[in-house]
Amino acid sequence: MANPWRGEVALTLDGEERAMRLTLGALAELEAGLEEGSLVALVQRFEEGRCSTRDVLALIVAGLRGGGWEGSAADLLRAEIAGGPMAAAKAAAELLARAFMLPEESG
Repeated sequence: MANPWRGEVALTLDGEERAMRLTLGALAELEAGLEEGSLVALVQRFEEGRCSTRDVLALIVAGLRGGGWEGSAADLLRAEIAGGPMAAAKAAAELLARAFMLPEESG
């Protein structure tokens, strides 16, 4: 089960609930894969509703890897995400918000 106090968000992948978390390493990997090369730009795209499916995919892969998953983007493309694309986008946005939220803000 995901622990929101650690910045974790749950995502059910192929019928198994996994905890996603943006660790420093996961954030560095995410930043390296972004077209604009900036986490600030990614946050802005999500806030403005301009995020692409590529943004969502990159964020979920980074979060899953931060949670201990050893898969790749190619593995995620073949996986079944409970709730489909909308649930994936919602989980990605929540993951990004929790990564930059102070613990007392997550109530």
